[in-house]
Amino acid sequence: MRTANLTGAQTIEIVEKQKPSSDPDEVLVKIEACGVCTTDLHMYSGSLTIDYPMVPGHESAGEVVAVGKEVNDYTTGDRVAINPSIPCNECQACKAGRENLCRDLTSIGGAAKHIIDGAFAEYVSVPVGNVERVGEMDYRTAALAEPLGCCINGVDQIDLTSGETVVVVGAGGIGLLFVQLLQASGAGPIVVSEPVEDRRTAALEVGADHVLDPTETDLVETVPDLVGDVDVAVEAVGLPQTIEQAYSLTGPGGRTLVFGVPPENETVEIPPFDVFYEEREIIGTYSLTPGTFARAVTLLENGRIDVDTLITDEFDLDGLEHAFAQMEASEGLKKMIYPNR
Repeated sequence: MRTANLTGAQTIEIVEKQKPSSDPDEVLVKIEACGVCTTDLHMYSGSLTIDYPMVPGHESAGEVVAVGKEVNDYTTGDRVAINPSIPCNECQACKAGRENLCRDLTSIGGAAKHIIDGAFAEYVSVPVGNVERVGEMDYRTAALAEPLGCCINGVDQIDLTSGETVVVVGAGGIGLLFVQLLQASGAGPIVVSEPVEDRRTAALEVGADHVLDPTETDLVETVPDLVGDVDVAVEAVGLPQTIEQAYSLTGPGGRTLVFGVPPENETVEIPPFDVFYEEREIIGTYSLTPGTFARAVTLLENGRIDVDTLITDEFDLDGLEHAFAQMEASEGLKKMIYPNR
């Protein structure tokens, strides 16, 4: 089978590998669509520590083409989305239902303690507990279940109350998923900060109430005039300066959710007196759980998420490097790869 192999920083080789076989508790999935995530870009650029060579890709969906002898609930021909996070199910975090914090987490092509080859490949073998049926949903929509599940996990962390005011910093694919999810979860006015005009337009299309260009507007002065105190700021970029910016926008009792993947060794400056005196919170969120993944599939099945606005560029496996180049240049939004095209 063909795979997109990362052999080093900014080096991709399309190579032939042996098609994986399935363990007794696994299913073999023919990958029909796989989204390109910023985490994949970090792996490609070398800003995220991984062991090369490896096959990235963790936002995927496809058709079951073989099942292990212990698998009873799935058959060949089933259409599924893949949850790439494989927990140990034995540690304290797993037993508490926080499988994303598993001390021995394995990821299919994503970021975790253990990383195995991912879905920028024609086939992937997956534990049966890591797939969800998607019925007749198209595969490119189903491939968004993983990032949407991560966003759901983030919204769970902020304990959103209906009517609360939210600012989303960054209107890439993740930021736009957050806008839609926050709207569906009962948020009040949603403000989006984004320097790229096309992304600001997309944010309005998917439900933002206000969009601002942070390169032309003083957000700390403008946002309160628009919506008053901000209850929640979601950072969906992954840069120290945007994390600090998101924090600066929250009012007393506000929560800042750090979703974007920051560089591993960076630091941010946060006034500790604000944390004390105004009871502000900084909240992290990482990955997804089996529960948030299943909820994501349900939202997508019921048409709660506008996928067409998000997915702007589509490639076969040979186009992955071009997709990364577009992402580095902030061109377009979500990139989708079709390994078997």
